[in-house]
Amino acid sequence: MPEPPGVSLTTMLQTLFGLAAVIGVLFLAAYLLRRLNGGRGFGSNGPMRVVGGLMIGTRERIVLVEIGDTWLVVGLVPGQIRTLHTLPKGELATAGDGEKPFAQWLKQIAERRHEER
Repeated sequence: MPEPPGVSLTTMLQTLFGLAAVIGVLFLAAYLLRRLNGGRGFGSNGPMRVVGGLMIGTRERIVLVEIGDTWLVVGLVPGQIRTLHTLPKGELATAGDGEKPFAQWLKQIAERRHEER
């Protein structure tokens, strides 16, 4: 009687070992590239870095970019980048208690629900 068609156990094991080998090679290549780059992520070398950003809409952003001793406020929209303002490098203000109204509101709502139970 002929054997029913299907995938044999050895074929499945060979496929799994091959997949594991390919994934292992990818991780090894990423590790070696990071080591060659001095442990830094890609694109982080050079005099330019992103200090912060703010989402304005679904596809619009404002980004603060540091280049040397200058900060650039840049507007990003699909297909276009514009410099909005240039200013000397400075310190970022830390967030105070007045800037957390949503967190306080959420905490109050959670406390009310907990008290009702």
